[in-house]
Amino acid sequence: MQGTRLDMDRIRAARQVIAPIFLDSPLYRCEALELGCAVDIKLETANPVRSFKGRGTEVVASQLATSDSRAVVCASAGNLGQALAWSGRDRGLDVTVVASRFATTAKLDRIRALGAKLELVDGDHELARVRAAEIARYDGIRLLEDSLDLETCEGAATIGLELVDALHGTDPAVLIALGGGALATGVGYVLKTLAPAVEVICVQPLGAPALTRSWHERRVVTTETADTIADGVAGRIPIPEVLDDLLVVADDAVLVQESSIVAGLRLLLDHAGLVVEPSAALGIAAILEDRDRFAGRQVVTIVCGSNVDQDKYRRWVGL
Repeated sequence: MQGTRLDMDRIRAARQVIAPIFLDSPLYRCEALELGCAVDIKLETANPVRSFKGRGTEVVASQLATSDSRAVVCASAGNLGQALAWSGRDRGLDVTVVASRFATTAKLDRIRALGAKLELVDGDHELARVRAAEIARYDGIRLLEDSLDLETCEGAATIGLELVDALHGTDPAVLIALGGGALATGVGYVLKTLAPAVEVICVQPLGAPALTRSWHERRVVTTETADTIADGVAGRIPIPEVLDDLLVVADDAVLVQESSIVAGLRLLLDHAGLVVEPSAALGIAAILEDRDRFAGRQVVTIVCGSNVDQDKYRRWVGL
């Protein structure tokens, strides 16, 4: 596909270096989710870091393991940091993660448990990005920028390779959580290259709409705040290069309300037996808010993570 930074040969090559535990994740029809359409779940939580992020960090870590510099720093809301720590641990990499001290405690604890250095900042994810860049410059080490660095996008794109053969239903659509954009651009690129009839729909919370607004206005739109329970997608400052890719591979970008995200969490628990983080319920939220659009169609939702604060989760779902 012309006009993007992504490359199909590199995506296929990524499958060769990603640990098998992250590949070929479960994909199944969840008939218990009676939403007026055929809902297929692509479950990206059944792995050691409980999110799709390991696909991208495996690519990065495999490269660093054979380079002169074996140190890397990233900013993370939690999931990327865990994944980079896991991928770097057995390869002997020196991993530093910068995160907001307001990030989900369970995610921060897991980053520490996996052996990474963790630095906390008194601000949101955007401040963590600034601090990570400072560390990289000062120490002369690799800065891994989620969604900007192609390894994160093309690692995530391997999910698309696993979806293509399963998209044979009525007017199929794939719902993808939209945060920094690695998942959406990666999967969207593969689908639009190999199965162009599939509708690629990105979903973002109404309280963190920057990249969705940017997609609609075809220019970078920033926001002063991000207010959503879906912390994994709560960015405020889109990356221009990512927006350029997204404009090519996405058919639509929609915003959903917090109440719909919570309803999605409950449905996935009650009818699919899945405990997930709010970002992973965005696809279900989108169906709930526009049932007519999806009626009678095959709809794939990528359940992208399950690292959630248990106390908050119980309040959200009423346990």
